[in-house]
Amino acid sequence: MSSPSLEAVDRHDDRHTTITFAPGDPSNPRNFPSWRKWLIVSAITLVDLSVSWAASGFSPATEDFEKDFNVSAEVGVLGLSLYVLGLAFGPMTLAPLSEYYGRTVMYVVPYGIFLLFLLGTALVRNLGGFLVLRILSGLFSSVTIANFGGTIADLWPRDQVGPAMSLFLWAAVCGSPTGYFLLSFVAGKRPWRHVFWALLGICSGFWLIMTVTLVGFGNETRHSVLLRRRAARLRKERNDSGLEVPDEMKQRSLAQLFRVTLSRPFRFLATEAIVLFASLYNGYLYGLSFLFNGAFNLVFGSEGYGFETIGVGLCFIGFILGVSLGPVVNMWQERRYQRSIRNASNTSSTASLVPGDAATAEEDHFRNMPEARLQLGKIAGVLFPISLFWFAWTSVPSYNIHWMVPILATALFGFSFYTLILMSYLYVEDSYMIFSASALAGVGLVRNLAGAGFPLFGTQMFENEGYNWAGTILACLALLLAPIPYVLERYGVRLRARSPYARQHMDDVDGKDDED
Repeated sequence: MSSPSLEAVDRHDDRHTTITFAPGDPSNPRNFPSWRKWLIVSAITLVDLSVSWAASGFSPATEDFEKDFNVSAEVGVLGLSLYVLGLAFGPMTLAPLSEYYGRTVMYVVPYGIFLLFLLGTALVRNLGGFLVLRILSGLFSSVTIANFGGTIADLWPRDQVGPAMSLFLWAAVCGSPTGYFLLSFVAGKRPWRHVFWALLGICSGFWLIMTVTLVGFGNETRHSVLLRRRAARLRKERNDSGLEVPDEMKQRSLAQLFRVTLSRPFRFLATEAIVLFASLYNGYLYGLSFLFNGAFNLVFGSEGYGFETIGVGLCFIGFILGVSLGPVVNMWQERRYQRSIRNASNTSSTASLVPGDAATAEEDHFRNMPEARLQLGKIAGVLFPISLFWFAWTSVPSYNIHWMVPILATALFGFSFYTLILMSYLYVEDSYMIFSASALAGVGLVRNLAGAGFPLFGTQMFENEGYNWAGTILACLALLLAPIPYVLERYGVRLRARSPYARQHMDDVDGKDDED
């Protein structure tokens, strides 16, 4: 696609010419037609689903894996935990590299390498090699965790990211139960290696779709990379070394990028109460989602209701339906949020807007109201422990309660799970704006560390404490987290006022790119 004329995209000063996107510039990803934006998001959403499938899809095959390698259940569960551990640390390496190479490269290449590790996992003949391949698979498959949020911010202004973020987080949340559900049909009839052959076929197909969408149609979205490429091309064409991009989009050294990427998320976790609250909720929710892989096998498997592998997989349908209800109900939350910021913005003086051209002011500036994201989260915070109590006291087969009753509890859990994840993700995004990549990296680190750790004790907990009391312990912990949305609603403004990162966005804000 040809770029507009130089005059249409430059601002001049005495020494340099700054390359920017002009209003209406078709090469600006935010000006892509809607169908093109949603094509990009849909292609990456498929990959996002497969990232979780590669984690939980191993769970229904764990028993056969343990027999093949003659190892205990504690060792067998490492096939899940090490992969999720890779997901925790992969984004800290992959995310900053998009500053250099763009998002397209950082989707296509690492995920392609992941496919090679997936092939190795299907072929490996020793336990040590298998475990190493699992953690490497997690590292390289974490491309969507590292980049998807940034891609959405590339395509839409900050106040319009809700629908796309809703779809992204649906895939992230629904991936675990759908992975178990789908791959149980393979694990129930075939040896465990066939699960990885099936994953390789599915993931390769998704990788091909993503590659054609991003590479074949030239759908790079990172603004700084696009403008640097334009500046380099124009410098060469016009022999003008004075052409530059805005200061915030100039390329930083790898040392600078990794220093921020590796240190700031930990700083946020240590000093920012909002990030800490979001991390606690995200970590507990994701930990439970992977813990349920083992718990479901106990509750509904041969030691519980007596279902075989495929039957246990089918029991995840309740969880899946509950998660899938979340984006539908969230349409109400999104409309309420849009109405709130529109009403607040109408009462603000346009003179308070961050300086910029008229088009930028119209598109990117809005009254920042993270608390307008919390209404459904407050409801879900109450439903979450209720669903766990419900599951705990109806999942014991000796009580002669129909198996459908605990499955209905998991549907309620799935809805509250999705709603709380979406609430916390968008609340942190709105609170920290240009620093949100670092804030969310801290949240994501805790989330995936918990996802890796919970399966290590989940099965033993349900076996030793009994299904009802194990579930009750989990429900009581969830009850302790229930006040968080109410605390954020009441004290969020005060917490942001005390934060050197968040307080600059407490009034009207713009939609600058993250520093990921």
